[in-house]
Amino acid sequence: MNFNRQSLFLLLALQVGAILPSVLAFTAIPPKSTTVATTNPTHQQYRFSTLFVASAVRGTDDGTDTSKYDKDTAKNLPPFATKEEYLNYITEASALPEGFSTGSAVGSFVPEEAPSMGSLPIKATVIHLDEPTDSWAAVFTQNKFPGAPIKVGRSRLSSGKPIQTIVINNKISNVCSGGDGVGNAEYVCQAVANLLNLPGGVESVLPSSTGVIGWRLPAKELAEDVVPKAVENLQSETAFNAARDIMTTDRYPKLRSRTLSNGARIIGIAKGAGMIEPNMATMLSYIMTDATVPKSDLQSMLSETVNKSFNSISVDGDESTSDTAVLVSSNKVETPNDMLEEFKEALEEVACGLAGDLVRNGEGTGHVMRVKISNFPGTNLEARRLGRHIVNSPLFKCAVSGNDPNTGRLAAAIGSFMGKFKSEEDVNNMVMTIGGRVIFNRGKFVLEGDAVEKELSDHMKDAQQGDVEDFPPHQKFVEIGVDFGTGSESAIVLGSDLTNEYIAVNADYRS
Repeated sequence: MNFNRQSLFLLLALQVGAILPSVLAFTAIPPKSTTVATTNPTHQQYRFSTLFVASAVRGTDDGTDTSKYDKDTAKNLPPFATKEEYLNYITEASALPEGFSTGSAVGSFVPEEAPSMGSLPIKATVIHLDEPTDSWAAVFTQNKFPGAPIKVGRSRLSSGKPIQTIVINNKISNVCSGGDGVGNAEYVCQAVANLLNLPGGVESVLPSSTGVIGWRLPAKELAEDVVPKAVENLQSETAFNAARDIMTTDRYPKLRSRTLSNGARIIGIAKGAGMIEPNMATMLSYIMTDATVPKSDLQSMLSETVNKSFNSISVDGDESTSDTAVLVSSNKVETPNDMLEEFKEALEEVACGLAGDLVRNGEGTGHVMRVKISNFPGTNLEARRLGRHIVNSPLFKCAVSGNDPNTGRLAAAIGSFMGKFKSEEDVNNMVMTIGGRVIFNRGKFVLEGDAVEKELSDHMKDAQQGDVEDFPPHQKFVEIGVDFGTGSESAIVLGSDLTNEYIAVNADYRS
């Protein structure tokens, strides 16, 4: 927290004699009760959680801040031995920026398309700002069958009007359904606007949906049951619950954060485990900040950052119909123009961290490949396309899954791409590496003896993780290098292997 906000809580705590020793129990799921302020008459009162006040002012005698949620995630996450260890780590780094609150709730519905499946759970998550903001940016999928929320979102973005609330549901993506998808999305947005008495009305609410494609959105259940409960649960402490509750087949929540030198905060959450090969976005990602950044800069920064992060990953080569990335600022912490570069660097760190988390958490992912393309004779977009072509090769993905250094499959994937799209380019100077070991140089493989085979296989084994683990045990990669030696462009692309677990998850997705 910045000094002003921390000082406010300190004064409040002193007045009520609530300064407690820093021995409060830590839980992976933070308390729901906290400071909530909305313009809805039913939510006018500020509700202070004693635990929150105490944790906000916890510290040592010399004034060192040991606040419960105000740490930042590291650029490279540390290894974790247990799920609890991971959840504790990201929770401690989950403090919301000033001016934000989030709330989630669960309900149920019976799908009209498959009533025999009975009642199914559905969650709604609300991200709410104290005041409307013009400072927001978004990028959306380029899939030609976009979901209804994408259509609404594009309309909101092009209008240039402020937003104040984002509403997200899982389970149903509201894509090409038999009903009125846009009307259903707007119906839910209207319910949010009414519950919070938003001055901008329905047009200040941005919808997002993820889940099964082709099913109707249960708008009535969301608007009349789930969303009201999510609004009741609004709290301004932590983004952890939102990160957890937007998940579908994700194995664990994904959250990254950075605090700038002036105390402004950037925090991002994301969901997505399958149908991941983004084009201008990721599955769903929401990045919140209280830094004052001009709207025009936000949009350009987000678009550039997305290309370096979410547009440089692939789990299965399938681009979602619901991909959305949103960056929104509450403008609560004055951030001078000479800090814009620091803000951009922090934004890229948060987004790139989330992008890597999406791949590592992919459905059935047992290895994460990191492909580094260098000296490429073409554009950056072409270099990224080559990287995705490599990590999307089914044969090479299977080889990596089995810790089999079948280098011929890597060469074949590169050769097929260059033959189709860059046939005029010379590849005679190309050098390929796995785990730093040169395996191909100037048109020939360099694979002498069993020792090299074992070295390459051991590198893959060292980067392996459980394909059903519900936390990331490490941040290791199968490192693949492709140096053309003739061009000037470079790119880094992350991808996953292909396992039996991926097939099992997607063979039974809807239930």
